[in-house]
Amino acid sequence: MRRIGVTAAALVVALVFALSVWGGTGSGDPLVHSCDAADLRFLEKASIHVTSFDTWAADFRAGTANLAEVAEEAELAAGEVAKVEPSDPSLRLAQKYLDAMFSEYGQALELQVDGEDAGNRMWRAWGLRNFSHDVLVEAQPKLASLGCDVGPLL
Repeated sequence: MRRIGVTAAALVVALVFALSVWGGTGSGDPLVHSCDAADLRFLEKASIHVTSFDTWAADFRAGTANLAEVAEEAELAAGEVAKVEPSDPSLRLAQKYLDAMFSEYGQALELQVDGEDAGNRMWRAWGLRNFSHDVLVEAQPKLASLGCDVGPLL
């Protein structure tokens, strides 16, 4: 039964990605990128939270932070990443993936704190991170040419 749920989730994510990239219009028009103030704010805020979360995760691995603290940081990052609305369609999609990734990761850590199996949530979190990475890698050359550096999110 879990496989069906995971497969369904993967299909939904693929559909959302396809619609966001091609606009869902069937027109075949190329994706139009932007790099306006909202895009730059999103990149700055998301970069700060990705870096901060990576630091908390490293602190946990080093034994200087506990799971509850890292879970709290993940939930905070999810909320903060969702606040800024980028204009660029690739950044909007990456934002959705990052928000969901942080939420899933935080929930996985909360399960671990409670002594429960967090494997499925952790797997989804890293899958969402990979989707975000793929979207950003594809958009990186055009966004860079417009002045938006996605490098810190890769």
